[in-house]
Amino acid sequence: MVSSGCALMVLMVTQVFFRGSSGLVPQIGRSSLSQDVLHAFELRLLSMFGLKHRPSPSRSAVVPQYMMDLYSMHSVNAEQNNNNRPKGSLGKASERSASRANTIRSFHHDEFLEDLSSLSGKTTQRFLFNLTSIPGEELVTSAELRIFREQVVSNGSEGFHRINIHEIIKPSGSFQEPITRLLDTRLVQHSLSKWESFDVSPAVTRWTADGHPNHGFVVEIVHPDRAEEDSKRHIRISRSLHDREDKWPQMRPLLVTYCHDGKGNVLHSREKRQVRTNKQRKKHKANCRRHSLYVDFSDVGWNDWIVAPPGYHAFYCQGECPFPLADHLNSTNHAIVQTLVNSVNSNIPRACCVPTDLSPVSLLYLDEYERVILKNYQDMVVEGCGCR
Repeated sequence: MVSSGCALMVLMVTQVFFRGSSGLVPQIGRSSLSQDVLHAFELRLLSMFGLKHRPSPSRSAVVPQYMMDLYSMHSVNAEQNNNNRPKGSLGKASERSASRANTIRSFHHDEFLEDLSSLSGKTTQRFLFNLTSIPGEELVTSAELRIFREQVVSNGSEGFHRINIHEIIKPSGSFQEPITRLLDTRLVQHSLSKWESFDVSPAVTRWTADGHPNHGFVVEIVHPDRAEEDSKRHIRISRSLHDREDKWPQMRPLLVTYCHDGKGNVLHSREKRQVRTNKQRKKHKANCRRHSLYVDFSDVGWNDWIVAPPGYHAFYCQGECPFPLADHLNSTNHAIVQTLVNSVNSNIPRACCVPTDLSPVSLLYLDEYERVILKNYQDMVVEGCGCR
């Protein structure tokens, strides 16, 4: 049985999101909504988020800290969290990538396809990421492969390792090595622990936009023979190389794609909105204005797959558009004329109180495949109301 509070919340959310859709929203005053109606509402809302089914993530689902940091930096509704973000946790390359995207997706590799090998002087690991969940209408503007490396503590720790990232053009056959091409390379120092980011945009673009087969990446770690065992284990490329199983979920390699679906603003377009106040006198408080409406995702049972924010202030518009229309009602010329005609002909309706200014909300959530997505959704918050 659906609680009346949940039903009311779904009704209010639907009225905000689907204003003007006749026949979709039940009349206000119904004391309860059927399961079928609530299910239809949920499907419409999920469709707005680009989801076919309601995500049901398992308890083992992992939200990478990097995605949380990206949310804090780029979210239009998380300004207060930015001061708590560790300095330097995100590089300038990430900021440039996000400046061309409104959707960021993260992927973990398929571990059951792991192909780890060690030769004299180097360690190689094949990574295969399933990117089929990226919608065809999204353009991948850039992509990065992130690998964590830990400090190597040994005599003469001023040494270096080289990390090479290759795209597999043609996988290995019975008697031949795979055909690869170098995408990015980095000379890294033993004495530092940090995430390394590699540009793999050309490969991901070939797979998603150009339709080339995705055979994955090869990560190659070139190390001095004298430190082979230490250097092999300080780069977190395989669960089997590390004893600390509890650290692997947050330290495993991560592929991050920056995409744009052709709708709305990019993620870095975040500005502090000024709180608007209604300056009309008390006798006008029934007139068209913005009212408070907080959407709490836990009330609609979505807090298990929406990671952040826990909810947001959506607001809504309600009130009269009386004749004559005052300046503070933010009216169009057409609304003024319509209200004037209504004053002499009641068959013509008054102008309606509607949102005139809307702003986006950034959501961090798990999709149906337990992949973490950060997306900027347009027209989610009412910033201003007027008679139209």
